[in-house]
Amino acid sequence: MLYAIVDIETTGSFAAGNGITEIAIVIHDGVKVLHFYESLVNPHTPIPYFIQRLTGIDNNMVAKAPSFEEIAGQVFELLQDKIFVAHNVNFDYSFVKHHLKNHGYELDTKKLCTVRLARKVLPGLTGYSLTKLTHQLNINHGQHHRAGGDALATADLLAIILEKDVNGVVSGMLKGRNSEQYLPPHLPVEELESLPSSSGVYYFYNAAGKTIYIGKAKNIRKRVRSHFSNNKTTRQKQDFLRETHRISYKECATELMAHILESAEIRRLWPVHNRSQRGYLPEYGLYSYEDMQGYKRFAVEKIRRSFKPIYTFNTITEGHLRLRELINGFGLCTRLCNLSANPDCGCSDHPAPQVYNKKVDEAINWMRKQLPTFALIDKGIDDNEHSCILVMDGNLYGMGYLNDKQQQLKNIETLLKRMEPLQDNDYIRNLVLRHATEYPEKCVSFVP
Repeated sequence: MLYAIVDIETTGSFAAGNGITEIAIVIHDGVKVLHFYESLVNPHTPIPYFIQRLTGIDNNMVAKAPSFEEIAGQVFELLQDKIFVAHNVNFDYSFVKHHLKNHGYELDTKKLCTVRLARKVLPGLTGYSLTKLTHQLNINHGQHHRAGGDALATADLLAIILEKDVNGVVSGMLKGRNSEQYLPPHLPVEELESLPSSSGVYYFYNAAGKTIYIGKAKNIRKRVRSHFSNNKTTRQKQDFLRETHRISYKECATELMAHILESAEIRRLWPVHNRSQRGYLPEYGLYSYEDMQGYKRFAVEKIRRSFKPIYTFNTITEGHLRLRELINGFGLCTRLCNLSANPDCGCSDHPAPQVYNKKVDEAINWMRKQLPTFALIDKGIDDNEHSCILVMDGNLYGMGYLNDKQQQLKNIETLLKRMEPLQDNDYIRNLVLRHATEYPEKCVSFVP
């Protein structure tokens, strides 16, 4: 059995948008080096300054180097029919496979990750980066962050792993298409195997224990696996492979509850790799206040955390449309609703504050009556319970589980005690209201 130990230097962290600047391949029989190949590569794109500082490879060094297209055939021949080995193998493999494919070569070999192998065969070490391993194992490590030096050091590490592997870890990794090979090198496979096949929300954590991504799924285990086992060469996949050290989850009874919890948790924790829902928070609110003359006034303004709006809107235009609806329906003053700057707006003779304010209160009460209070009841995680999503005055209050549906739905006060409050936003509120409209038989209404 022959191994091709590979190390590359690149212009960035993911294959789809970056080039290779250097590649080294060590052909190894498990005991000794049989062949060594190394070449700088012209990526035909500028090398970022911080990468130049890290690797020592600058734009001048690669200016006259061959492009990857020129060496692709030679690289493919060296890798063909070998076990592809690298320290954090999914990174190197994704780059090499992607760039070979761009030039007509389809790489499909078995892989071994020396990070994952070292953790299993050499447990208890203080660290498993290549630098820390070579220091602890007295491996000669030449130029750090250069393809040749790192590949030769990884080859020596592989030889030690093969020698110490008395439990058949390497052969186990090579059986079939071992799914463990696709996982982040620092993620214990036991965490993945312990994930349930039910609906819920999952969390990815980095080495410091910080949440870096939150997702929802019908089948948590299947969805988490898909993040790592696909053939994508995107930034997100490489970020997940590099940064994920731990996974946790929360089961949910229904897909809707998983959707709500995902959205609420993203807004609570704002993980660095969750970008898609950052625009769903409402920007404007309808506020009521009393001026110096004692008149209650309306205003549509940007959301302010210290004041709770009567109603929220995605745009200021939506807010002004609702205000005009109230003006026409309750005979309110456009100036006192901040929709007219003209003091002679035609309503300068409006009644005294106590009379006018009654109209404002009627308008507020009317709006609140348009906002329903109801519980959305569905199946539970277990057969002896029901799930419940509670909407109060048109806003999501929270969700939870009921073990005595008839008793706990008797009044709103009893129900509130069973609910876990969640932060409301337009996105999840509309999800719930749309679901309630589609399945009215699941709704239990409460009349204020």
